[in-house]
Amino acid sequence: MTDTEDGSPEPPATTTSDDAAPQAQRPIGFLAELHDAVSPRTVALVFGVLLLQLAFILSYVGAFHSPKPHRITVAVVAPAAASAQLVDRVNSLSGSPLKAHAVDTAAQARRQVSTGSASAALIVNGAGTSDQLLVSSGGGSSVVTAVEQVAAAVETAQHRTVTTTDLVPLQSGDSRGLTGFYLVIGWIVGGYLVSALLGITAGSRPATPRRAVIRLLSLVPYAILSGVFGALIVDQVLGALTGHFVALWWLGALVVLGTATVTMAFQILLGVLGIGVTVLVFVVLGNPSAGGAYQPALLPPFWRAISGALPNGAATDTVRRIVYFGGHGIGTHLLVLCLYAVAGVVATLGASVLIHRRAPASPRLSRASLS
Repeated sequence: MTDTEDGSPEPPATTTSDDAAPQAQRPIGFLAELHDAVSPRTVALVFGVLLLQLAFILSYVGAFHSPKPHRITVAVVAPAAASAQLVDRVNSLSGSPLKAHAVDTAAQARRQVSTGSASAALIVNGAGTSDQLLVSSGGGSSVVTAVEQVAAAVETAQHRTVTTTDLVPLQSGDSRGLTGFYLVIGWIVGGYLVSALLGITAGSRPATPRRAVIRLLSLVPYAILSGVFGALIVDQVLGALTGHFVALWWLGALVVLGTATVTMAFQILLGVLGIGVTVLVFVVLGNPSAGGAYQPALLPPFWRAISGALPNGAATDTVRRIVYFGGHGIGTHLLVLCLYAVAGVVATLGASVLIHRRAPASPRLSRASLS
């Protein structure tokens, strides 16, 4: 405080509106606050999750609600005079549940069932009315049940009887034949989760192609470890699928690597939406069509058609064929799995190069931006 010229104290200065302390912010309305808190992007993501959820329900219920056999391969051994007629009769059944073909001898029929070339074989007794049905539970217990039901109906209509012989029974630790399916699910879940984790912690789009290469290389030891420990659990630890440790190990490594690289490619191309696309491919579509509880021959047309084209179905049938059929018929499945791995690597590298070229030049990249 200062004195005026006459010596009296100077009155305190008045405070103008510009100098006044900021007043408390007026509360905004609920709708305005809601609009501020929930952005259009968030709404779009939530709507996407809803669609994914509904697709999950549709896919699983659609695949499993009414399983029906469709063109299950059956070898037929019958006297020459009746063989062609019996094959035609079986193939003309309503709904085409079986696809029969004639073979000359019972030994040929056994060989086809034992190698998985045919799901079953019907051996007709020319000297009596009691026939034999050869099946392989290792190829899928639901297929065996379906074939038994159809064969029994055909035999009853001809006033004949049939007995079933299981040439390829399930291992004691694989009582329902689902171990391979769950093993593959575990590998696939691990594959897309590790890529999703890398995308969350280090950015879905690597800053440089070299960083993309580093990420891809980091997936290799993870895939190898996933394969070896998955095979170890189902073989030595639980005794569910025994005797094929090395083959299952490297199959698992291939499955995990293919799933992980494809997931990484989706994330680079689509950002966070890539995780949703991964779930759509590997979970919503892949799991119900894989042939777990119901093999592809019992699924509706759509799921039956995509089964072998997705890693889930290709790997599940490969596990069955390795364990129960000596590895017969796995070539096409392995090719599919290799194509996923190669496509994932190529798409990841190609997308990272394009994004890096389109990015504005920066004088200096920070350590965080290079992750």
